[in-house]
Amino acid sequence: MHSDAANFQLNSHLTTLASIHKIHHTLHRLNLTEDVGQDSHPSACCSRAMPPRKKRRPSAGDDMSAKKSRQDSVFRKPDTPQIREEETFSSKRCLEWFYEYAGCDDVVGPEGMEKFCEDIGVEPENVVMLVLAWKLDAQSMGYFTLQEWLRGMGSLQCDSTERLRNSLDYLRSVLNDSTSFKLIYRYAFDFAREKDQRSLDLNTAKCMLGLLLGKTWPLFPVFNQFLEQSKYKVINKDQWCNVLEFSRTINLDLSNYDEDGAWPVLLDEFVEWYKERQMS
Repeated sequence: MHSDAANFQLNSHLTTLASIHKIHHTLHRLNLTEDVGQDSHPSACCSRAMPPRKKRRPSAGDDMSAKKSRQDSVFRKPDTPQIREEETFSSKRCLEWFYEYAGCDDVVGPEGMEKFCEDIGVEPENVVMLVLAWKLDAQSMGYFTLQEWLRGMGSLQCDSTERLRNSLDYLRSVLNDSTSFKLIYRYAFDFAREKDQRSLDLNTAKCMLGLLLGKTWPLFPVFNQFLEQSKYKVINKDQWCNVLEFSRTINLDLSNYDEDGAWPVLLDEFVEWYKERQMS
């Protein structure tokens, strides 16, 4: 009896050890075993720590990758700092800015325009206001609609008085580009004329010509005198556009003016009047 009991306990113990060894072997195959101390397991065969895994020597490709990574970290451009919200254009601020001058209306009228010019430090008759109107594609002199304001100020990235002040030099510089100047000159005719009229009344024409050509065309004072004493009461668009071409291509002594050319009668009469003055 005692022998049978002893054999039964021995067989149970061996079965248990076999089960533990099998489990340990399975975990080892799945790389899930950990180094443990002898206190964790009563059996010496189970308490041995797993042998350390050999470190893989880096290949040449690994060396190149590590070197490139270090170089990238050295030569990588620094992250661009985020632009502060107040430095970006805001349609909401632009809209609020518009209503400072429009009041309850959807258009800035003469009174609001006067205050607007005062705030940006520009006289209403300054040529930079004409350039600004051209940028806004304003259709009527002395008025800025909400749509014109938002579209034009958006293109200029201006949503405040300060930003527009800082853009005035840019607006003035646009006049130095011959192509842009020609576009502004042509725009000025339709901008200044009464919308129910096809021509520009003479007084308005003289003011706009003085604004655009007064400082760049030496013959403008003489041409202005001619207009004052002439029979003309209005200037049509063909005459208007030809005055610019005349100012750009004809010599100051008018020596290269071709009377048989395609110039309007207005300019033929000006040349004749000017030459008679020179002779008298």
